[in-house]
Amino acid sequence: MTDSLTSGFSGPMVCRLTGVTYRQLDYWARTNLVTPSITPAQGSGSKRKYSYSDVLEVKVIKSLLNSGLALTRARQAVECLRNSLGADLASSSLVMSDAGSVLARDDGDLVDLLRGGQGVFNIVPLANVVAELSTTIRLSQLATSERESHSA
Repeated sequence: MTDSLTSGFSGPMVCRLTGVTYRQLDYWARTNLVTPSITPAQGSGSKRKYSYSDVLEVKVIKSLLNSGLALTRARQAVECLRNSLGADLASSSLVMSDAGSVLARDDGDLVDLLRGGQGVFNIVPLANVVAELSTTIRLSQLATSERESHSA
């Protein structure tokens, strides 16, 4: 996993690791929802490179969408997480309701992400998202290593 963490992840690899389609990832990059922080697109045919943090953001957004949040609301939540909180995603949970989303931090702080707030219907433990992504990366690297050793 260390090699990918330092060298970055290609778009197709991000898709495999997170379960988003390449079309979604491309749209999110073009609309600045998640931009590749290692190597951004620089015209037709260029290859984007995503950092681990970028991949984690993609995975969190995918989890939010899977739990029923609209993309515009997921965008608001991610912007708040990214810009104003500096949240440690692995030690936080996202509590979502019809009116908004609240970040529940490990230290007991609650932060309203969308300035709304009642009627909780779902909790997304972000530590699970982090653990799932780490496991998927390790399995992907093991599969690549096995393929390389069998072809040698």
